[in-house]
Amino acid sequence: MGSFLREVLITLLIAALLFLGIQYSIQNSEVIGYSMEPNLHNGERVLINKLAYRFGGTPHRGDIMVLIPPKSQGADDDFIKRVIGLPGEKVELRGGTVYIHEADGNMFALDETYVPDHSMQDYMSERIPDGQYFVMGDNRNHSSDSRGGWTVGLDDIVGKAWLITWPLSDIGLGPNYSLPSG
Repeated sequence: MGSFLREVLITLLIAALLFLGIQYSIQNSEVIGYSMEPNLHNGERVLINKLAYRFGGTPHRGDIMVLIPPKSQGADDDFIKRVIGLPGEKVELRGGTVYIHEADGNMFALDETYVPDHSMQDYMSERIPDGQYFVMGDNRNHSSDSRGGWTVGLDDIVGKAWLITWPLSDIGLGPNYSLPSG
């Protein structure tokens, strides 16, 4: 009886550790709205890697992240957006093209082939503070994002979009892109 009880306790302990490990590292989120179309669609389910930016990891330009929206947005649900600008940079939209102004004065245009409907409204951000990120939806004309005057700090990032899990026809890796750093 003693060895049976010990095996049951070990099995329960392993199950509890697995459960807690998964809860801490992965989150299942539903895309609500159309701000990330055509890359993510309303109603799609996405697994979020909650450890992607922990333990020294930082967001990269082109990553899709789930974030806690700023209070000024009055939103109850998390946002899902793409990282466009990094700390120390300025982001400019001119003539439908996104330009990155680096801290050293260099400027380059992003080749955003994943954005079919570019915003024709011109915009220039302030310099992005240290530890903050400028994010935008891929559906540029229908997205509440950093063009509203806010950026995202590491503490407000839930995680990185990792895997689309639903609907079955869309299963695959999250549409993260490696965009140039300059």
